[in-house]
Amino acid sequence: MSLPHHILHRGNTTERGYGWAWQKARAVHLMQHPLCVMCKEKGRITPATVVDHKIPHKGDYDLFWDDGNWQSLCATHHSSDKQAMEKGGKPKQTIGLDGWPE
Repeated sequence: MSLPHHILHRGNTTERGYGWAWQKARAVHLMQHPLCVMCKEKGRITPATVVDHKIPHKGDYDLFWDDGNWQSLCATHHSSDKQAMEKGGKPKQTIGLDGWPE
């Protein structure tokens, strides 16, 4: 079984725009917006470690660098809920500390 063309030719992180300039911009954004916006919506305070593009840029340079399209997320939300939403699904329902769904 071979991988799909778009995955084989996706390029490395630098080729996709996530080089030194992105790392600097990412660091500044996380200093200015240090909390995960998805956790904050649920009343939790969680440090963000990822700068996510709200609208996937899909190689669009202007959308990639539009900081109004950026949001701070924790790694858990970025790799689970955000990915599910981009694929047309819903975020997983979580259970709060009180035992009730959030």
